[in-house]
Amino acid sequence: MPGTGGMAAPPPMNNTGMMHHHKMMMMHMTFFWGKSAEILFSSWPGSFEKRPYMYFVALLFVFVLSILVEWLSHCRLIKPGSGPVAAGLVQTLLHALRVGLAYMVMLAVMSFNGGVFLVAVAGQTLGFFFFGSRVFKKTHPPTETSDLPPMSC
Repeated sequence: MPGTGGMAAPPPMNNTGMMHHHKMMMMHMTFFWGKSAEILFSSWPGSFEKRPYMYFVALLFVFVLSILVEWLSHCRLIKPGSGPVAAGLVQTLLHALRVGLAYMVMLAVMSFNGGVFLVAVAGQTLGFFFFGSRVFKKTHPPTETSDLPPMSC
């Protein structure tokens, strides 16, 4: 390294001259079943032993996020006859919101917790059933040319 004589910087020290050792949590790289996991944020939902309800709150949060992603994928919020600039801006903002929420669901699934994976899939499935499938559509046959909406990754 230039200017350091090739030596790495020493670990950080606290005001007593002692080295800090950060608490490291094990990060899973394969799916696991358990109620103690970090989902989206550091120390959230926290230890199941200390706050057992928070794991289920986290699962509900991921479930709702998944449903919202599907709703945004299939909703029609732009009124016919809207100006092209206003409609384009609303469409762009809705797209940004949908992508942001989809990335949050993806990051939650990357916790590799089996329960998080299942609620994410269940939320997307239920959201598609209510907002994307033919079950609740008023017009038959559908005006789309495909049974599935286009996927973009």
